[in-house]
Amino acid sequence: MMLTPLTAGVNLQEELQEQLNIEEIFGFDIGSFHIGFDESTVVSWIIILGMTVLAFILTRNLKIEGNISKRQILLEFAYEKANEFFKTILGPKVEKYIEWLMSLAIFIGVSNMIGLFGMKPPTKSMQVTAAMALTSIVLVEYTAFKNYGVKKRLKKFTKPVAIVAPINVLEVFTKPLSLCMRLFGNIIAAFTIMELVKAVPLLKIGVPAVLSLYFDLFDGLLQAYIFCFLTAIYLEESVEEFDDKPKKKRRRKRKSENENDNNEITTQAEIA
Repeated sequence: MMLTPLTAGVNLQEELQEQLNIEEIFGFDIGSFHIGFDESTVVSWIIILGMTVLAFILTRNLKIEGNISKRQILLEFAYEKANEFFKTILGPKVEKYIEWLMSLAIFIGVSNMIGLFGMKPPTKSMQVTAAMALTSIVLVEYTAFKNYGVKKRLKKFTKPVAIVAPINVLEVFTKPLSLCMRLFGNIIAAFTIMELVKAVPLLKIGVPAVLSLYFDLFDGLLQAYIFCFLTAIYLEESVEEFDDKPKKKRRRKRKSENENDNNEITTQAEIA
């Protein structure tokens, strides 16, 4: 009787370990190098292929005028709502990335919900979340350098004062880390909670199904929203204008403006 809880704990640990391990599906050798493709990579390919086929089917025979199908009305409604959402965050300089953000949101959302179909979510692998985070930050930095130029972009690291430059440089690396760990941590936490609930006999009836709806559907879509929302904010911040003029020049400009204002007041007083 005393061994039952211990045995259950060991079985649960083994189950968690088995589910968290990302096994290799297939691979090949090139000389002394081995190239392998694990579960997360293969499932990601399946999701991308499915999204591509679905996009091809849904966008066939679209019309500009005449009788518009319900499918087209639904697609246009979804696109307009997503477009309006991202436009409230992004300025005109980075609005061209809205379609990319939409695609990223759909991919993450489907990846988080793919567990409902018996597959391991790719976002359960840190290499997948890290790759998406790095892609986002590379795009952010590319946009910043393209907008400011190399010299002005590097100068922005010294704002508001030069002493914070190391912190601003460190932020370039902490942003993808936070994106990666937030998405990965939430998916792993949800999976662990589900396994713990399944291990309790009294909770096996009904409770796992309800929690699955929350963690696989609501929380999965919520994490996709947060990831893309933060990426959109980083993109907008990357093109924000800042005052790069030296303090002396700004002081001289203000002084000359004040002198001009005083001259105008004096002239008006003399005329009066």
